[in-house]
Amino acid sequence: MPGIRLGVGLLAALATGGAVALLGYCVYLDRRRRRDPALRRCLRDKRRAEQPKAQARARQLWDPAKKEKLQEFFLQEVKMGKLCLTRGEHGMGMEHLTNALLVCGQPKELLTFFKHSLPPEVFQMLLCKIPLICQQLEADMYEQKSLKDDPD
Repeated sequence: MPGIRLGVGLLAALATGGAVALLGYCVYLDRRRRRDPALRRCLRDKRRAEQPKAQARARQLWDPAKKEKLQEFFLQEVKMGKLCLTRGEHGMGMEHLTNALLVCGQPKELLTFFKHSLPPEVFQMLLCKIPLICQQLEADMYEQKSLKDDPD
């Protein structure tokens, strides 16, 4: 029996030593790879190549024609929201006001304006609806991203 225990212990020690040696070798190779000037140069060139693409996308997002359409949509949603609220259709009014809030460039100022111009119970309904709309927006954006990434 002591011979078997000695053999199992020796085998366990060899396996542990091999695992430690392999891990050490991986760390050594990773450090060597990261310190390689060619890798750093390659990464720097890659970042520089991607930078103009990101700037072009940002310019495309804030195209003045699109910005005007966004402003028109914002004003239309605010008008429709106020109209629905005056009619007593609080659900539709909240929908329009949250849409306006989502496309607004300065949502904090708009919320402050709504706080002073809307009745307190309506403003509270709007505050309760904001997290739900944000979750829906995130889900829609995730779905669009997954559809765009899908090769089918």
